[in-house]
Amino acid sequence: MSQNPADVIRQCVDVLERIVNDNSVPRNIRRTAENMKTTLSNEKEPPSRRAAMVISRLDEIGNDPNVPIHTRTLIWGLSSQLETIPVDK
Repeated sequence: MSQNPADVIRQCVDVLERIVNDNSVPRNIRRTAENMKTTLSNEKEPPSRRAAMVISRLDEIGNDPNVPIHTRTLIWGLSSQLETIPVDK
């Protein structure tokens, strides 16, 4: 059962908001999470393109050794959720 892309994006923005407000996360990662929130919220782009751009950034920060384990788990979950958004035809 696939979810509506707008619902998936809304859920991902909520998780990114948690990362942004978590003081145990390094500042550069929080700044990147804020930028990803902005990207996901840009309704001028199709959902699949927004998801693809954010997945790419999530992969980069997910490999950063300074990311706390609990945040890394959230990042992996975000990637999995965003990958459910179908590619536009």
